Order: sequence, then structure tokens, then C-alpha cells
Amino acid sequence: MKYIVLDLEWNQSPKGKEDSVPHLPFEIIEIGAVMLNEHMEPEGKFHRLIRPQVYRQLHFKISEVTHLNMDELKKRGSLFCDAMEEFLEWCGEEEFRFCTWGSMDLTELQRNMAHYRVENPFPRPLLYYDVQKLYCLQYGDGSTKESLDQAVQEQEVQEERPFHRALDDAYYTGRILSRLDMERYGVYLSVDYYRLPRSKEEEFRLYFPNYSKYVSRPFDNKEDIMKDKDLADVVCLRCGRMLRKKIRWFPCGQKLYLCLAVCPDHGYMRGKVRVKRSEYDQYYGVKTIKAASEADMEQILQKREDMRKRRSGKKVTPPASGSQRRSP
Repeated sequence: MKYIVLDLEWNQSPKGKEDSVPHLPFEIIEIGAVMLNEHMEPEGKFHRLIRPQVYRQLHFKISEVTHLNMDELKKRGSLFCDAMEEFLEWCGEEEFRFCTWGSMDLTELQRNMAHYRVENPFPRPLLYYDVQKLYCLQYGDGSTKESLDQAVQEQEVQEERPFHRALDDAYYTGRILSRLDMERYGVYLSVDYYRLPRSKEEEFRLYFPNYSKYVSRPFDNKEDIMKDKDLADVVCLRCGRMLRKKIRWFPCGQKLYLCLAVCPDHGYMRGKVRVKRSEYDQYYGVKTIKAASEADMEQILQKREDMRKRRSGKKVTPPASGSQRRSP
């Protein structure tokens, strides 16, 4: 298995979101990647500037951060289709795993591929390593996401390159990746949501040491999501038994549902369904199941009570400090 550490820089409409091209909020202007072998040793690099075809004026913030200018992109940049053909050839046919800092790069890469009608050869589901997430699990509190430059400083990596350029950020991400305990944290793969399941048979079911994840096909409206049996069922992480719900699914805001179920042998399990909007304005659900701690149970009980009060018009009392602990 090889690792392709990918980083992208992109431009956007200088006039803001209302002037953006549908389904292409960000146009890629630079691709940088570093290839690592199974020992996390560098084996190659890829770099291309991209000549913009959609947003032909650089947003001032993009220019400020990357120090790129439109003249340089026009003179040295390749067309996106040509750059992607070269990049995919460089990736090769040997099995590899994409690695990125954060969750946006692969989604934006595929959006640009779709816009320019470049055939998408990536598997479904597209699994990858979010190095920012893994770094947070190993060196942080498990939830606070640090920036790449913060991680580089904390790990005392020699800062021999600038930040906020694609190849340089890919290089630094690779250096951080090489310092992670992949035997322990490499089991925590992320899944890209750009290409969703097209049918019930293609729905994603992923299993990890401490949680499971289920990604549904798209629905035309949010109300249908929690009517789907596969989203509503809760299964024990340890034995696979269908569980009885101690607290049935309840909405917590407009985009989140919570529940609490119990296994006779393995204790309480917390269910969470996040409702997300798809690329083409449909809705899909991402369900995660985790073993529930006492703090988790307190939190769910408090949230259910808060929702009941809101529906009845009563004042919501802030939870006691003991129930504000962050879940693991």
C-alpha cells in the first residue's frame, strides 16, 4: 500500500457566493502531492499550476494567502483536464490511499472533475486518511482540529518551506503522517461523501474499533430519512445484536437525531444521525453508533429534556458542569 498525500489550492468567485457557478464553488488552481511508501518514506512528488477557466480573477484572500497571481497562472498553468490526466498517471495502478489535511480536498477534486467531465476512476466509497483527524486523536483531545502549521510547530518539524502552497502543504502533511502511530490510528479511515450510494445495495457500512458508520442513499426530503429502517435500527458494536431503544430517536435541532439503546451483554450504545444535503439538493443520513459512557447518557437525557422544553415554550436551564463533559 502506498500513500498519496494530496493538497489543493483553489480560487472562488471574487463577488461572493451569489455569483458562484452552480456545483463549482471552488476552482482548483494548484495540485500538489507527495507519494510515500509503506514505510512512510517519500518516493515521488507531483506539482501543477492550473490555468483558471471559470473564475478568471483571483479572490483577494486567495492571492494574499498563496502569493499567486493570475499572470503566473496563465503563463505557467496547465488546463485542468491535462493536469488531471498527468496526475492520475502519476498515481499509478498500484494500490494507494489518499491522505489529506482535513475533509475538503477530495470533494473539491471530484467537483472539478465533474465540471470538466473528467472520468472519475476512484472507488465507491472513497476511503481516505484525514491526517488532521488522526493527529487530533493521537496528540489532541479527539475533537479540536488544529491547523497544519500548528501541528508542524508542535512536532518541531523543520519549517524549510512556506505554507499555503499545494506541494509544500502536502510535504508537511506527509511529515506529520509519518509521525503518527498508524498501527493504532490507521484503522480510523474517513469516507468522502461527494459520490453517494445510488441505491440501497450501495449504501456504505463501515466498522471501526470504537464506532460504526452508515451512509444512506439520498432522499427527496428530510422527513423520509428517519423512516428508513436501516437508519433507524441500532445494532450492538460488539455482538451485532439488534437493540431495544431506551430513548427513541428524537430531533436535536434541524440536522441531528439522537437515541440511546441498550445491549444486555455490552451495555448502552449511543446513536447519532446527521442529516446532510447532497450535491444536488437531496438529503442523506450519516449514522454513527458508539458505546455510551455515563457522560454520554447524561448528555442525551439533558438534550431530550431541553428539546421537550423548547417545544412546550419553557425556558431551557443550562446543564450542570458534570454533564458538559466532552464525550470520548
